[in-house]
Amino acid sequence: MWNELLYAFEAVATLPNFIAMAAGIWGGVIIGAIPGMTGTMAVTLALPFTFYLPPVTSILLLVALYKGSTYGGSISAILIKTPGTASAACTVLDGYPLAQQGKGGKALNMALVSSCIGDFISNISLFFLAMPLAMFALRVGPPEYFMLMAFSLTIVASISGRSLVLGIISACVGLLLATVGEDMYGSFRFAVTEDMKSGLGVVPVLIGLFALPELIKMIVFRPEDNNPAMKLGDNRLTMAEFRGSLKSILRGSVIGVILGAIPGIGPSTAAFFSYSEARRTSKNGDKFGEGELEGIAASESANNGCCGATMIPLLALGVPGDVITGVMLGAFMIHGLTPGPLLFQNNIGEVYSLFIGILFSSVFLFIAGKLTAGAFAKISRIPQTLLLPCILILCVFGIYSIGASPFDVTVLLVMGVVGFIMMILNIPAAPFLIAFILGPMFEDNMRRSMAISRGDLSVFFQSWISWGFFALTILFIALTIRREWQKWREKSRDAAPSA
Repeated sequence: MWNELLYAFEAVATLPNFIAMAAGIWGGVIIGAIPGMTGTMAVTLALPFTFYLPPVTSILLLVALYKGSTYGGSISAILIKTPGTASAACTVLDGYPLAQQGKGGKALNMALVSSCIGDFISNISLFFLAMPLAMFALRVGPPEYFMLMAFSLTIVASISGRSLVLGIISACVGLLLATVGEDMYGSFRFAVTEDMKSGLGVVPVLIGLFALPELIKMIVFRPEDNNPAMKLGDNRLTMAEFRGSLKSILRGSVIGVILGAIPGIGPSTAAFFSYSEARRTSKNGDKFGEGELEGIAASESANNGCCGATMIPLLALGVPGDVITGVMLGAFMIHGLTPGPLLFQNNIGEVYSLFIGILFSSVFLFIAGKLTAGAFAKISRIPQTLLLPCILILCVFGIYSIGASPFDVTVLLVMGVVGFIMMILNIPAAPFLIAFILGPMFEDNMRRSMAISRGDLSVFFQSWISWGFFALTILFIALTIRREWQKWREKSRDAAPSA
């Protein structure tokens, strides 16, 4: 084994491989930071360029693009309240308030450190735990997925802000819009136009909900001071701040690894899941959503923790964990490599080379993040009267570039108006988004489970995994009710003397 690892290290440590990884990381960071330009688009566009490259170099280029775009989404999320990717939506909640406080550089550094640690832990898990985690993922069927989605939806209680009722209303609207389009049996719902038959895209809804309300607010209220540029503030991340967030970083990395190994879950769910757990257990939980570094640490460590983990079912079983690894499956096949158990027998040299190259990519990610953080952070100095119109142009360009669809641009603009109304009414947008993302998975797995069992509800309680998620759901709901009851009693006690 050690000889094979040594040969793999020598095969990876070449100039072409390093250039491919550096180009992939830098390109991914830039693409991820542009609203609407997703990692899936970056990997897909790069695929034709890998046809004439060696197999390991090709895969490392695609993996580097994936990792870079996942981190890059946090840059625009923090600085301009516009998540570059869906997985960075959770980072907006604390990243943008920190930028408004003049701590944009500090927030970017926390996002970078958390992303690199989560990415490194994910890579280590890919190296040592690929087969055990892949076998665990095989045990997760539609009933287990449904219970996981039900538990994940309880996250709404943690990201509802000051009003749980408004958070639930927001989530219900998100679930309703998630039903637009074709269901798993071919029926169309709310398909008023032909374009609506394919449903509403996550990226137009996401960007419209978070980015455009600020622009509409500036147009409607026209602040007298023209909303001057935010000060950049202190960029340095202190050791005390890092230690205070380390627990959430490690927890988020583990959550990202576990959920990333389950096909179909994705980094967005992992980020919100980790954020919810961090807010529940942190001593600063009440400050989450107002500019808390630990919130950024939790979400970024989880979504980057998914990067390596999504490769686990691909390499061990030949099953893509998400759309991006589906594209990578095509790259493997093009170069004569067949992912699955036989890959570890027939092409062990390439597998070890890939593992070592992925570890190198974590170092490249840190270097690229450090070099670009200062340059990107200067965006905070641009007056918002100039910045917001540029954001609108970027948003429209990014959304249109996905599928050249005017309907997606329409969805973007309409969701911007909806987001502005929610802002005026103090309705939190985060519960809407998490319900919109999880809603289709929640419904589809419920209906698949009922079809498998022919309507027998006991199908949801036939495995220890389902029971585990069910118990966690009940426990979380009970804790939420207890917390709301205590808040109500405190308000009643405070109101009693004045009455």
